[in-house]
Amino acid sequence: MAQTPEGRVKDKVKAYLKSLGPDRCFFYMPVQNGMGVVGIPDFVCCIDGRFVAIETKAPGKLANVTANQQQKIDAINRAGGCAVAVDGIDGLMVAVVRYKIAA
Repeated sequence: MAQTPEGRVKDKVKAYLKSLGPDRCFFYMPVQNGMGVVGIPDFVCCIDGRFVAIETKAPGKLANVTANQQQKIDAINRAGGCAVAVDGIDGLMVAVVRYKIAA
């Protein structure tokens, strides 16, 4: 079965997180089965002791962040964590630098 454009972005984000190593980065991808909290980002992470959440979208589809997803991103940021939506690895690298996610 062919992978979706968003699936390819998720694979690149996952590869980046794994490249940080287990001593710097813990992450998991919540199961999206309708039984959890609506809008939780695709990746929930602890990077260098900092709470990070990453919502992935297909390239060019950042405008497709749902209202529930944006509410969760905003709530995480208000609470002192770092939550971002990205549509590619370049967007993630910009967020890493801008928000000092990983040194």
